[in-house]
Amino acid sequence: MNESVNNKQDVKVRIQRFGSYLSGMVMPNIGAFIAWGLITALFIPTGWLPNEDLAKLVGPMITFLLPLLIGFTGGKMIYDVRGGVVGATATMGVIVGTDIPMFLGAMIMGPIGGWVIKKFDQAIHGKVKSGFEMLVNNFSAGILGGLLTLLAYKGIGPVVQGISNVLASGVEAIINAKMLPLANIFIEPAKVLFLNNAINHGILSPLAIDQAADAGKSILFLLETNPGPGLGILLAFWLFGKGTAKQTAPGAVIIHFLGGIHEIYFPYILMKPMLILAAIAGGVSGVFTFTLLDAGLVAAPSPGSIFALLAMTPKGGYFATLAGVIVATAVSFAVASLILKTSKATEEDLTTAAAKMEEMKGKKSSVSSALTSQSAEVKAVDVNKIVFACDAGMGSSAMGAGILRNKVQKAGLDQTVINTAINNLPEDADVVITHKDLTDRAKAKLPNATHISVDNFLNSPKYDELINSLKK
Repeated sequence: MNESVNNKQDVKVRIQRFGSYLSGMVMPNIGAFIAWGLITALFIPTGWLPNEDLAKLVGPMITFLLPLLIGFTGGKMIYDVRGGVVGATATMGVIVGTDIPMFLGAMIMGPIGGWVIKKFDQAIHGKVKSGFEMLVNNFSAGILGGLLTLLAYKGIGPVVQGISNVLASGVEAIINAKMLPLANIFIEPAKVLFLNNAINHGILSPLAIDQAADAGKSILFLLETNPGPGLGILLAFWLFGKGTAKQTAPGAVIIHFLGGIHEIYFPYILMKPMLILAAIAGGVSGVFTFTLLDAGLVAAPSPGSIFALLAMTPKGGYFATLAGVIVATAVSFAVASLILKTSKATEEDLTTAAAKMEEMKGKKSSVSSALTSQSAEVKAVDVNKIVFACDAGMGSSAMGAGILRNKVQKAGLDQTVINTAINNLPEDADVVITHKDLTDRAKAKLPNATHISVDNFLNSPKYDELINSLKK
């Protein structure tokens, strides 16, 4: 039984890790995507301020700038800046070798370029004569980058274009068959398992960008980013929840709906898993409304704030966008309210639920109990840097870091508290704080650090426990 549980956990960690690599190539470049989206929304012939001259920026940005940024980031993730340079160079091959925006190709060639130059450097390490290091470094990167570019141009580019065309045709067929709303049956549960960034930026956005380049907008940008399902659940907790869950719901509503950090509502669903039905119902009904009203965005809204959605909405599309969000909120709220009001079990507050879940996990896993005891033994003299980590390093971890940073300052301590993506955990981190579903990945990255698992970045008893330990 334990072996089966461990296998399932390993599979989930692997999926999260793969998804994190995909989204990790896009997330750092979201600013560039937003810049392209704003220029598109403003200056194309159907935009707010049509301008034939400025609209010339749209094509080169989506064809060259964005794929090259992804390719560079993918290579840099593997082998720092040197890997990024070779990855971007190799990406140019798939860009020139095709006639569509090469986001999928960039996600392939970027990491390949970084991996190839990394392996080459490892193979010649210690074998280059003194004085020839710069010559070998520059020419090796140039030669390998050139060869990969030729390979991408003649071989990989056409294959990726074929795959992209098949995927695009499949998506178009699903849309034409009015079956797109059913995608949220899978998207909503996957989001709660912290695959939201992987789904949005690793899968949906590349397909959506191709559609937006042709049609000026894409509904795929709205599938994962719609804040309606999460908003409905948080409103239900606000009205019908109990204890800490009810008290923290108003703040979570603001962070989720206005700030766009969707991870904030995941613990509320994990506390009462039946609420995933509310999220699915809201997601399906919202996408159905988007489909019915021909909604779509010009670029990916990130984070998934209502402000970001409206900023990426093309001229004349506000009613459709808002209608889908409102319908998703109403349906999610109705289902969540019904579940909360008819639940036979006594509703626990969020803090109690978190402690209970950790206790249950401790009984099943010696690792979890070891983590708990380890965190209780933290001493201030041993801790200089505390790191919050989440999948992207921009949302829930930033919130948690802000809360703990305030507690550290009020306690008169001098520890540094930062937040980062889980793939970029610094080697000098003394304490790493993650959501419990991501702790295994964090431990694999930094096995010697002290790891603390939390169920809710917004309100965890572990913060005060850590502060007390540091004071002692």
